[in-house]
Amino acid sequence: MSTSFLLWPYVKIALSLIFYIPSLHSSLSLEARALTSKSYPSPLPLCSEVGCDTVEYGYQCEVDISHSWGQYSPYFSVPSEVSDDIPPQCTVDFVQILSRHGARDPTASKTTSYNNTISKIHKNVKSYPSDYAFIRDYQYTLGADQLTLFGQQEMIHSGIKFFDRYSDLAAKNTPFVRSSSEARVVESAQNWTQGFHATKLDSSIADPSYPYPLVVISEAAGSNNTLNHDLCNVFENGPDSNIASSAQAKWTAVFLPPIQARLNAALPGANLTTTDTINLLDQCPFNTVASPNGTVSPFCALFTPTEWAQYGYYETLNKYYGYGSGNPLGPTQGVGFTNELIARLTSRPVNDSTSTNHTLDNNPATFPLDRRIYADFSHDNDMTGIFFAMGLYDVPLLSNTSITSTEQTGGYSAANTVPFAARAYFEKMRCADRPKEELVRVVVNDRVIPLRDCGVDALGRCEVGAWVESLAFARGGGLWGSCFAAGNSTAARR
Repeated sequence: MSTSFLLWPYVKIALSLIFYIPSLHSSLSLEARALTSKSYPSPLPLCSEVGCDTVEYGYQCEVDISHSWGQYSPYFSVPSEVSDDIPPQCTVDFVQILSRHGARDPTASKTTSYNNTISKIHKNVKSYPSDYAFIRDYQYTLGADQLTLFGQQEMIHSGIKFFDRYSDLAAKNTPFVRSSSEARVVESAQNWTQGFHATKLDSSIADPSYPYPLVVISEAAGSNNTLNHDLCNVFENGPDSNIASSAQAKWTAVFLPPIQARLNAALPGANLTTTDTINLLDQCPFNTVASPNGTVSPFCALFTPTEWAQYGYYETLNKYYGYGSGNPLGPTQGVGFTNELIARLTSRPVNDSTSTNHTLDNNPATFPLDRRIYADFSHDNDMTGIFFAMGLYDVPLLSNTSITSTEQTGGYSAANTVPFAARAYFEKMRCADRPKEELVRVVVNDRVIPLRDCGVDALGRCEVGAWVESLAFARGGGLWGSCFAAGNSTAARR
């Protein structure tokens, strides 16, 4: 069993314009292949035997807490009520992957806040109990916004897994790749193609088209970009922009005081505020993914599994009320990409007047309609909006005073949908038992999401035309007309 890691050079890419990049890859040797899905028979081996992150199952160390870190959880395979295997007698002839970037450092504002909390503790605390003793010597060294080495490896793993899953299709086709222009997203796209191509080479299949061209879509202010929200003024700057933080504040008042009191009792003189307490919780996932091997941080042991579940729900509220159906304009941010997917599924030009970039989408070089494999790389917020624009999750209004369980949300949570290196597969297939139909299926982090309002079958699939017809919210532009109007929007996509 090989335990070699393929690590992409850690370079900073400054991109502020729209680029069509035919080659961004180095000439590193790709023969050394990371651990593959074939290395992991069920049941899972102990983490100490293979490392915390695996190709097939994702992150598998201390799963009682690590799968409860919301969008800061490393990717993990989510259990599915319906098998995510390609059904017998079916052939996948089209697949679109939509992926979040790999694990990263905190954002610039967060890393400043985290550093301030650690400095405050060091300045004011003189005595550290045994469980907290490591903090005395802890030095805050996390960066800002950049992909970590662990995050790079996550994306290489994702490319390997994708090729293995769709090997028949991938052996004969090359992916068409797009990325939003944030450096960590571009690097994630590159890492994914590295894993995909290395696996292709390992299968003794030459691919002269590698390095694959990469279309990078600008995130500059005012740019049309279906992989990064920015244009909807009322959503970005109006009252809707405060809905998520308000919901989180109400939940914080419920679950955080006992944690805050315990920490302050253990660390006399710290005088930790609500913000400081959340910051210490955040130290767990961010220090974990800062480790090249994903070693669980000592900060994680300061909190119980129950408290981590409460924290995970805190992050779920942020996504649901920020970009999901808890926000009137949240799902509208995902309409543009949904209409691009419709175009690819039906081989028809994009019909959209929201966030699509018509300069790119009207050009077959930058938005072809004849490819079999598409790979797009984005952010957690944008993926959440896309999922809700498609109506993939029928989520009741989430409580901000008690936890609404995933049994009640149809499996929806931030950790289940948009962890670091999250990936959604949109599959089009033909099957021997339904030879006249093209079927579509959606798989999010290995969990089949049964489609809605389109005559879904027992395997979660609909006929392509029926599913496209069911996407009336997106095809009609969502509530884009409310983005530039005075007052609040009133209807959300549910």
